[in-house]
Amino acid sequence: MSTAPDPEPRAPKPSLVFDDPLDQQSSDDTDRGWGERPGADSAADLKRFLDEKPPHHL
Repeated sequence: MSTAPDPEPRAPKPSLVFDDPLDQQSSDDTDRGWGERPGADSAADLKRFLDEKPPHHL
């Protein structure tokens, strides 16, 4: 009589979390990421503005 090898342990199933999501800080709550580009200068900002300007703003 042969014994079957033990099955590999499975990762635990994700559990439901009933925490209030508004208690956690989101990326919008920080000053980081509001359009700043690291190392950008005013000439690069002007070029980006001109490249992304809608056509009716000539």
